[in-house]
Amino acid sequence: MSVSAPAKTIRVALLGNPNTGKTTLFNALTGYRARVGNYPGVTVEKKTGPMKGTNGALELIDLPGTYSLSARSADEMIAVDVLTGNLAGEARPDAVLIVTDASNLERNLFLATQVMELRLPTALILNMVDVAEAHGVTVDSRLLGERLGVPVFTAVAAKGKGIDQIVEALHRVESLPAANVPDFFPEEFGAEVAVLGDALASITVAPELRDPFLLRRALLEADGMAGARIAKAGGTAARDAINAARARLAEKGLRLQTLEARSRYGWIRQQLDGVLTRPETPLVTKSDRIDAVLIHKVWGTLIFAALMMVVFQAIYSWAAPIMDLIEGFFGFLGGTVDAHMAEGPLRSFLVDGVIGGVGGVVVFVPQIMFLFFFIALLEDCGYMARAAFLMDRLLSRCGLSGRSFIPMLSSFACAVPGIMATRTIEDRRDRLTTILVAPLMSCSARLPVYTLFIGAFVPRGYQAFTLFAMYALGVLLAIPVALLLKRTLLRGKTPAFLMELPAYKAPHWPTVLHRMVERGGAFLARAGTIIFSVAVIIWALTYYPRPASVSDAVDQEFAPALTAAQQPLDAWLGHDGHPATRDELEGKLQAAGDSLPAGLEEGKSLLDAVQTVEAERDHALQGAYLRQSFLGRGGHLIEPVVRPLGWDWKIGMAALASFPAREVIIATLGIIYDLGGDVGDDDGGLIGKLQSAKYPDGRPVFSFAVALSIMVFFALCCQCAATLAIINRETNSWRWPVFAFAYMTALAYIGAMLAYQIVSRLS
Repeated sequence: MSVSAPAKTIRVALLGNPNTGKTTLFNALTGYRARVGNYPGVTVEKKTGPMKGTNGALELIDLPGTYSLSARSADEMIAVDVLTGNLAGEARPDAVLIVTDASNLERNLFLATQVMELRLPTALILNMVDVAEAHGVTVDSRLLGERLGVPVFTAVAAKGKGIDQIVEALHRVESLPAANVPDFFPEEFGAEVAVLGDALASITVAPELRDPFLLRRALLEADGMAGARIAKAGGTAARDAINAARARLAEKGLRLQTLEARSRYGWIRQQLDGVLTRPETPLVTKSDRIDAVLIHKVWGTLIFAALMMVVFQAIYSWAAPIMDLIEGFFGFLGGTVDAHMAEGPLRSFLVDGVIGGVGGVVVFVPQIMFLFFFIALLEDCGYMARAAFLMDRLLSRCGLSGRSFIPMLSSFACAVPGIMATRTIEDRRDRLTTILVAPLMSCSARLPVYTLFIGAFVPRGYQAFTLFAMYALGVLLAIPVALLLKRTLLRGKTPAFLMELPAYKAPHWPTVLHRMVERGGAFLARAGTIIFSVAVIIWALTYYPRPASVSDAVDQEFAPALTAAQQPLDAWLGHDGHPATRDELEGKLQAAGDSLPAGLEEGKSLLDAVQTVEAERDHALQGAYLRQSFLGRGGHLIEPVVRPLGWDWKIGMAALASFPAREVIIATLGIIYDLGGDVGDDDGGLIGKLQSAKYPDGRPVFSFAVALSIMVFFALCCQCAATLAIINRETNSWRWPVFAFAYMTALAYIGAMLAYQIVSRLS
């Protein structure tokens, strides 16, 4: 019996300029079933997903948004490698969907004509036709398709319009015609491409690097990545062959710097003649009128600051009821396990290590999701591009440009994708500077730390402002740090910043909600992996060792007080109709509830005295165990170092334990203060534990000054192993992550010390 081979999966790449709605279209076509990962061997994010209704037989690939295949950054080169089949471990797409903004068609077709040169089956999507119509722009899609030789579809992806036509065409993707555009360039240029190909073949440069498309890119881009890759493979001989070909073209009067733009745009204008119509007088659109205010030098900045304040206030007010429910659930779960298990290491592990540690972090998921909701909302409606424009004025003063704002903005979610986003920055010095200051932005892992201490020690009316100040602190310090770097280690000119401002549009709510849920899920995944693992380790370090000598010493210390309390109770029991045993007394008291029968008041008072001493002994025992545990011993060693910050050894060890991942401090504090023996059982969760924590002399461990010191430290310290690893991968050196860790830790220590010393003296 013969077994038929499985059907081949058809792969279709989506490519387009930024702000064309490409990702919205991708989500609509896949039904939000995308898989996010990295391309083989690199850290550029890769998003793929099966198209709806194809049972996985057709897979869509969302390539990084780019204005051109003239690759000068890693993101752009990934798109070139995927489309040419030169990325190891990644098969070449079977077809390409080019997504364009119908209101900016001429500029968008520059990238489209480059893609068409690859001779892949191609379709063109005119997206956002509603925006084009609002600008008075009309496009004859049928005539455009005839001139380009590819199918052209119109769509409004954000509203689901035109999606069915695209889906129907993709079901017949193998029948899409291969684009067949004419040669844009003069004959002399084509001849030099052929000569260069022969020269590289003679020095055994791999055939995939002699693809005519890559050879054209190598000649057109003096500092491009295509030429650099060919030169790296072929050595000095390949570099000399490229330079010689460029020199011969210059002698023939061809200006390579402008050749491609003049050739392509000249051809594009010919094709759009009679296809594209615009109003004789440009319309003043709603976006133009809004921008007159939102990107104003003064009003725009004030509105941006006010908008951020509103966002932070909403994070508190909207998330609070959900957080209360989650906290109540974990409290109930921990209490149930505690009541039904015998005392011992297993019960402590489950209640204090697992439920207390992980549950203390999970409670902040609602705030994380609301933060990402607002970020996705502002990005989807077009406001984030305006924020980058506003920030360019500030960043240009420290040697950077608005191009660095997007990576820095991404770092508010997580520094890892923020650092990866620096690939779009062409200048190496600017890219390195942005990488080194991006971790100063307060990522989502810091939010639980802020909200815990703000909720516990900041008056309600000042909570949103304090949260805003913590986020602003990293931004404000990034400016002098970047300025110092650009004037010392990474000296260079301030680059020019050019950015297209997309039209404002109503947010696509499915996309906004999808991003919110996706990020919340990623945070939960960390809680279930990294945080759980560290919580288990911290629990073990706080629980062991537990020598019997510690228990004996505490029992001996409390023996006189316990005897003094127990003797009156023993004398009262069993006389004149009183309960005969303590267990019987406790049973009668429990059955009576609040209305005690006559004669039991004295017994209850005597029993309360015994139980108070027993509770004090138990707390003292837990504290003694914690002090001599592995964590306690380490904490007392570092206490002199953290004392200037206003911290005790427990805070110091919690901060130290959180270096792999910042949010681990929440789990660590929960474990330490559950096992620490310095608070009662009815303490209102972790916030109650921190508010009730006392030094042996009765002074409170935490105050506003201490809380501010901790928040400043976490705002500035690079406590994230993943961030350091990604800096290493992006710079191909351990020197820069070590430098980032060292300078940020020093900055955090000094900032926390100043915050504590100043505030404690003023209060």
